Amino acid sequence: MSDIAPPGAPLPMAPTPTRREPTQPNAEVRRVAEEFEAVFLSEMLAPMFDSLETDGLGGGGAGERMFRPMLVEQYANAIANAGGIGIADSIVAELTRMQTVIQPREETPDGSDR
Repeated sequence: MSDIAPPGAPLPMAPTPTRREPTQPNAEVRRVAEEFEAVFLSEMLAPMFDSLETDGLGGGGAGERMFRPMLVEQYANAIANAGGIGIADSIVAELTRMQTVIQPREETPDGSDR
């Protein structure tokens, strides 16, 4: 018999890794992910509103131009709070996946699994 293990077989002394189940994402991770989504949406919405004229009958003029970024930010926050476009969900899923740790099983001093 040969002492060489077949291809794909684990090494004799190698511990088998165990996967720790991810915990539910905490509220802070969710809040930060939604905040990031709101900032992203604000940046995407801003050019759309930049091309609108503020002069004319009922137009806000300089005041509207000055406060428009805040209005766009509030639109973005409202979209994100209403469920957004899925960016926050993707961020939470990726952060949760990154927190999943593979931990080796404990071994006894002689190298066998417990």
